[in-house]
Amino acid sequence: MTCRAAGCRLPWAAFVGALVIGAPLPAQGAPASAATVDPRPAKDYYAFVASEGNDHVALLRFGPEGAAIDHQFRMGNNPTELVGPHGVGVSPNGRHYYVSTAHGTPNGALWKFSTVGDSLLGRVQLGSFPATVQVAPNGSYVFVSNFNLHGDMVPSSVSVVYGDAMIEVARVPTCVMPHGSRLNPQGTKHYSVCMMNDALIELDAQTFKVSRHFMLTKGSEHGMSGPLSATAEHVASGGGAGAMGGHGMIPAKPGDVSCSPTWAQPSADGAKIYVACNKSNDIVEIDAATWKMLRRIPTGDGVYNLAVTHDGTLLVGTNKRGQSASIIDIASGS
Repeated sequence: MTCRAAGCRLPWAAFVGALVIGAPLPAQGAPASAATVDPRPAKDYYAFVASEGNDHVALLRFGPEGAAIDHQFRMGNNPTELVGPHGVGVSPNGRHYYVSTAHGTPNGALWKFSTVGDSLLGRVQLGSFPATVQVAPNGSYVFVSNFNLHGDMVPSSVSVVYGDAMIEVARVPTCVMPHGSRLNPQGTKHYSVCMMNDALIELDAQTFKVSRHFMLTKGSEHGMSGPLSATAEHVASGGGAGAMGGHGMIPAKPGDVSCSPTWAQPSADGAKIYVACNKSNDIVEIDAATWKMLRRIPTGDGVYNLAVTHDGTLLVGTNKRGQSASIIDIASGS
């Protein structure tokens, strides 16, 4: 989308360390070269970036004139205490954006701002360490994973907020350290991963209940219906003794996971789900219809965030330990 009017703010949302893919790709055909292809996009693209270290939110502009900060501001209520902005999500109509803040008393929160003027429109307290955010395609609901980075490794949750009134309508128990909150393009399914349970969680976006889960442990990958439960399979995939929290979930022990997933990304048509395995340096591709693994795609060191191009041909992952990005041709996996 292009934005040239004064004061205009567009819905291109970025996340801490994550990616925004919007620039047009070169046309297929003749080999590209520096002499024949201008690497700059033909129009402006915008990305919000939240800085957890200094409570700043910036709007970046990338276009024909290069990259620049359009503007930035400091959020929060107390200038001496950081709130820790982490995730950003923009409403489909481009009028609002939401920022999760990781720190609070006792929990973090979700903040709603206007894209014109950055006016604060609402705030709601969520769980412990709210992290990744996505707004549903209908614009009504905002899904936030409560990462729960602090304290003991106990099961946490995904919060569902009704954005118009800024009310938390559901807090769904999922697993230990949920992250990578993403909806399919149809807005019917929500996906997040369990960093310390080696699992992918699917929520029904209408009922706000866990519909299926997929175990990502290398060599024993398989999907099942319903939520994670206190069974032998979860002990084998990283559990300890005893169920926690009354939800039948077993917390993992540090180092007992082989995948340590950090992100879930549906394909452009929603037929596949890609999961970043930060520990094993690869991406698990899962068929949404059959709920079976199709393949593992190798990446750089410590793949963390994922995004797909709008045409569905490329998958991009940030490699946290390798300080690089992997650009993957989805058809071939190369």
